[in-house]
Amino acid sequence: MSRTIDAPDGRRIEQVRAQENFPVALRILPARYRRHLLALYGYARYVDDLGDEPPAAGVDRLAALDDVEAELTALYEGRAVTHPVLRALAPTVAECRPPLDAFVRLIEANRVDQRITRYATFAELVDYCTLSANPVGQLVLHVFGQATPTTLALSDRVCTALQIVEHLQDVAEDHRRGRIYLPREDMDRFGVTEADLARPTAGRRLRELIGFEAERARAWLDAGAPLVAALRGWSRLAVSGYLAGGRATLDALADADHDPLGVTVRPVGRRVFTRWLTATVRSAG
Repeated sequence: MSRTIDAPDGRRIEQVRAQENFPVALRILPARYRRHLLALYGYARYVDDLGDEPPAAGVDRLAALDDVEAELTALYEGRAVTHPVLRALAPTVAECRPPLDAFVRLIEANRVDQRITRYATFAELVDYCTLSANPVGQLVLHVFGQATPTTLALSDRVCTALQIVEHLQDVAEDHRRGRIYLPREDMDRFGVTEADLARPTAGRRLRELIGFEAERARAWLDAGAPLVAALRGWSRLAVSGYLAGGRATLDALADADHDPLGVTVRPVGRRVFTRWLTATVRSAG
C-alpha cells in the first residue's frame, strides 16, 4: 500500500476520537467490545482521512482507496495483509464476521467525495449517507451480534441523522474543502448562497436553513430511536450513547442560534450523559 498516506497512530486516533460527538467505545463496555469498536473506528477514520486530508506529495487519493480495498479483499480471503489498520481489523473480521460490503461502501463514499461536492436535493444527500454513514451502524450491530432486518433498518435512520448533524456542525470546514452538504434546493428556498458559507458568522437566512435541517435530522433520530429498545445487553448501552450524542449536538447547535460559522458546535459532556441516561431508561420501559 505504498500509495496511501500514513495510518493514524494510536495517539492521533485518541485525539480525534475525543473531539467526536458520538461515543465510539464507552469505557464501561467489556474489553472485547471496545477492541472491536476501536478497530472499526480506526478503519473508518483512516479511510475518511484518505478522502479528506491533504495527501502527501505524489499521492493519488483514488489509487490509495483502491489499495485499501485490495487489502480488505485479501483480509476476507484469508491472505496476509500488511497495513496496520487492516491488521488491527483482522480479529474483528474473524470473530464477528461483519459483511465485506459495509467496509467497501465506506471506501466508495470517499471515492464519491472526490467527484461530487454538491447535492441538489435532500434525497441525494440521504443516498450519500447509505455509503458514508449507514455502514458504520451496521458494522456496530455485527460486533454485538444483533444485526437483524429490523435493527439494521432502524440503525440506518440513526446513522443518516448523525451524518446530517455532523454536516451541520462542519459547514465552514466543509466549505473550505470545497464541499457543500446543504442541499441546493434548500439553499435556494431559504435564499442562501455559497458566499454566505464563507462569512465569519451565519446570517439570519443561513441560521434558518441550519435550523430547518436540524429538525430534519431530529426527525430521523426519532424515527430510529426504537432501535435502542430493540437491542439487549451491552449493545443497548452503546447505541443509546450514539443517539445521545446526536441529540446533545442538536441541543448545542440550537444553543449557538444555529450558527456553525461563528461558533464551534460541540455538545457538553453533562448533556450527553443526560441524553444517554434518558434514552437508556426510556428503552427499558
